[in-house]
Amino acid sequence: MRRLTLWEAKKARKQKEEACDASVPYYVVVHFRVLEKPKDDDFCLELSKLHTYDDVVERVARQLDLEDPSKIRLTSHNCYSQQPKPQPIKYRGVDRLSDMLVHYNQTSDILYYEVLDIPLPELQYLKTLKVAFHHATKDEVSIHTIRLPKQSTVGDVINELKKKVELSHPNAELRLLEVFYHKIYKIFPASDKIENINDQYWTLRAEEIPEEEKSLGPHDRLIHVYHFTKETAQNHMHQIQNFGEPFFLVIHDGETLAEVKLRIQKKLQVPVEEYAKWKFAFLALGRPEYLGDSDIISSRFQRRDVYGAWEQYLGLEHSDNAPKRAYVANQNRHAFEKPVKIYN
Repeated sequence: MRRLTLWEAKKARKQKEEACDASVPYYVVVHFRVLEKPKDDDFCLELSKLHTYDDVVERVARQLDLEDPSKIRLTSHNCYSQQPKPQPIKYRGVDRLSDMLVHYNQTSDILYYEVLDIPLPELQYLKTLKVAFHHATKDEVSIHTIRLPKQSTVGDVINELKKKVELSHPNAELRLLEVFYHKIYKIFPASDKIENINDQYWTLRAEEIPEEEKSLGPHDRLIHVYHFTKETAQNHMHQIQNFGEPFFLVIHDGETLAEVKLRIQKKLQVPVEEYAKWKFAFLALGRPEYLGDSDIISSRFQRRDVYGAWEQYLGLEHSDNAPKRAYVANQNRHAFEKPVKIYN
């Protein structure tokens, strides 16, 4: 008779203790929800809390008439946020159903599921990223899912993306940006490994590199430009709220705000009447310094080694009308409120 390993013995003992404990309900009705529809129950199954990982995914696969249970990926429920946890359950990453339902000291009866196109054990060796591609000439954003081995680089992501998107010209170069709360925090070097990139909280944005940015003169600067509004807080202080799509802009030595404004208007295609209401400010760490047409923009962006360069930017102050506008195909739409298309 084969002797049990230490791990097998502990597991058997724990299962026996739980089965004998009258305070632990042996069966539980689990509410399964599609991950993309986290508010709605899809189906319910009565399962034993001692069911293994394989038992659970097999029951789910049977319910869905799916031949391969390994294509089921489960995600636990966060009892505090009432949302799916950010990270799914790894393949055989837990012993039993009871482990899937526990969140700190709370117990849930909800699990979220996905049906994958490849088995989960294979998927776990890959990195999946959602990338928002901003077209250079068309007024739209397309969301693409890129799946590559974890040791791949940002350069590999860009090459894969080029196969999926329409470029303005065949030799266009792309870059990958990290965007958070309407600010650009990082341009990823092409050599960066994708394994450490987190797209759960940050938006990954890909875009063509404009020709003028490839040939910067010795006194040219590449600055951040963000949209913002001022809102009054409870203490009656004004708070800066960024919105819309941030972007880079090349400014030349000695260039005035009036000259820069013309280039921004052309880039964003804002109607003259509306654009006349906009205000322009240099912002550093959230404090606006409003600018006049004759002000030299480059004089505000002297230092190149500022820590947190995303906090030093040219701000475009105007009302945020984006939520009120319907996305109609023939609508005259600004570049800071582009429609989104999603591709898998």
